[in-house]
Amino acid sequence: MGAEGNVRAAIGYTERTARKPYFYANAHEKDYVPLKPAEVEITDARGLDTDLDREGFVLVQHKSAVADLTDLDLVTRVHVGEIAELLRRVTGCDHVEVMPKGILRFSEKLGENEKHDNSHPARFAHVDMSKEAAAEARAKGAPAGKTVVRSAQYNVWRAISGAPQDVPLALCAYPSIQPGDLIDCEAIFDPPGGAPEWSFGNYVIAYNPAHRWYYYSNMRADEAIVFKTSESDPARAQLMPHGAFDNPFAPPESPPRISLEMRGTCYWFA
Repeated sequence: MGAEGNVRAAIGYTERTARKPYFYANAHEKDYVPLKPAEVEITDARGLDTDLDREGFVLVQHKSAVADLTDLDLVTRVHVGEIAELLRRVTGCDHVEVMPKGILRFSEKLGENEKHDNSHPARFAHVDMSKEAAAEARAKGAPAGKTVVRSAQYNVWRAISGAPQDVPLALCAYPSIQPGDLIDCEAIFDPPGGAPEWSFGNYVIAYNPAHRWYYYSNMRADEAIVFKTSESDPARAQLMPHGAFDNPFAPPESPPRISLEMRGTCYWFA
């Protein structure tokens, strides 16, 4: 295991220009994301008392019954239900809709990215969906016949390749973000096999020295980061910026990161 503790590393911020940025899930050679990385302090959040509605992220203990979480068929059949139960437990919501498809991402040094769909670590800090796109998605997924008084989207992220992670996930605490830090962007999905492209709005992030960045060192497969990606209540944390960074504590022989993301929407009823 690598050393634990705070690190200094570059975060992939985006420079604001006259053009709206956009990026592709696979064909990154087509991206327009004018990166302007900045080296920042990234605090090891292990042992810290974080909250989903304050900072926007927590670390949870969660062991899956699926032995091989790279088996996306098993993930759909078994792990989706586990994630629904986890989100009910950590949020106290009444109902969860989990996206049936897990998202695997691979450290570039593994050489696996071209074999998979949407599998690159996000080398630029971003928010998964814009406020408007997320609100539309939450409304579309709401259970029929129920009066929804609150809804929120969550990402459940786990490293399944062993510690230390060479390319960990960094998260920016919600109270440190200003509205002007978010730059409108377009996420374009280009599925393999020639299926039609589709897109939605999200955000990339402009540098602000007030940002407070966190990560969890030496993650295990029986734990996961849960973080908030959108929220209907404006008083609670939401629009969580996150992105990959190169871990200076990870020696060259560290296992290349493989991670699994599961995404779910929680609903609270009247």
